[in-house]
Amino acid sequence: MAKTGKHKASAGTYMKRYWPLYAMLILPMGFCLLFKYWPMTGLVMAFKNFKIIKGIWGSPWNGFDNFQYLFSRPESIGVILQTLKLNLFDLLFGFPMPIILAIMLNEVRSKTFKRITQTVIYLPHFLSWVIIASIYIMMLKTETGMINIITANLGGAKVPYLEDNTLWQVVYIFIGVWQSMGWGTIIYLAAITGISSELYEAATVDGAGRFAKIWHITLPGIRGTIVTLLIMNLGRILGSSFERVNSLSNPYVVLNAANVISTYIYRVGLANGKYHYATAMGLFQNVIGIILILISDRIAKSLGESGLI
Repeated sequence: MAKTGKHKASAGTYMKRYWPLYAMLILPMGFCLLFKYWPMTGLVMAFKNFKIIKGIWGSPWNGFDNFQYLFSRPESIGVILQTLKLNLFDLLFGFPMPIILAIMLNEVRSKTFKRITQTVIYLPHFLSWVIIASIYIMMLKTETGMINIITANLGGAKVPYLEDNTLWQVVYIFIGVWQSMGWGTIIYLAAITGISSELYEAATVDGAGRFAKIWHITLPGIRGTIVTLLIMNLGRILGSSFERVNSLSNPYVVLNAANVISTYIYRVGLANGKYHYATAMGLFQNVIGIILILISDRIAKSLGESGLI
């Protein structure tokens, strides 16, 4: 009986035919293996009593003693709760803003105004946190900050934005939203572009207004993108940018408000030389992130979305 269909080409045939493409993969794969996967072998420090003289592999194993020590300390629990608190507020206020901004930009009809606006709101993403923090510190200092000087000249009282725990957290969330919302609109604008224009035309014929189109066409059209990015953000709920917190923090006044996992790992791991404790905390942080991603992905699929995995 004659065979119909084509034989599946072997791996060797593909290698001979497309060897230039495979050769181009050597450098990026080598980069990932060397700088992304090889450092992960250092995670064994979380289960060892690390001694610099003996090295990672020569240090004795101590099981889960590092984790027991960390979670028996009130400071560690406070650090985790403070990280969770800041990130929940970040998610609450920061996640919807790119969606709202993308919808607003999509409704703009002037292409020139749209390009200028996009350029302006994308700019903060390319600034380092050191620069951003320096700008806001100069603006918000109690005695010499521009905003407090203007407030005092108008007869108002100076506000300690960077010296009060609650106000510092408000400033922290506001700056984070301002820095990330412009760049986040790129994905949503791309998703909105993929929505068929025929749906909007049909809605116009049916007499739907602008807000009705947004609610019944735009938002359902980008729902999959929203769910995917929400899952990814939930996975980082215990993560925090060290540069952002460290640049804005004041160790003399707002130490409790700025005491998050990333700064805790820095203080314990590098400043005090307790690398095994810092590794244990970092491993805990990432394991919780993976678990949250899996749970939120399962919930998304149960609601009919495609999910992430």
